[in-house]
Amino acid sequence: LTEASTLVGLAGTVTTLAGIALDLPAYDSQAIHHSTLTRADVDTLTTRFLTSTHTDRASIPVMHPGRVDVITSGTLILRAIMRRTGAEQLVVSEHDILDGIAWSVAGE
Repeated sequence: LTEASTLVGLAGTVTTLAGIALDLPAYDSQAIHHSTLTRADVDTLTTRFLTSTHTDRASIPVMHPGRVDVITSGTLILRAIMRRTGAEQLVVSEHDILDGIAWSVAGE
């Protein structure tokens, strides 16, 4: 991986972390889309999850029940990517390649 100042992230771990960083009372895709996570945010959340219990993580309002057991691993991976690339921030997207394909097909 080469150096990057900003990354773009989407789906499960990234959108959940954004919701937590924004202190949302419930999952809100519009608030999450185009929000940013700094490397400091990710470091803080990594420490929080490494020192939390399953019950602690399950009580987070934006945490999907299926993500409680994997959020720590996903956060560790994201932290490693940000450190490796030198990225200081990550822009969060609620859209992925399927959205792009749909837009492409609709335009034909």
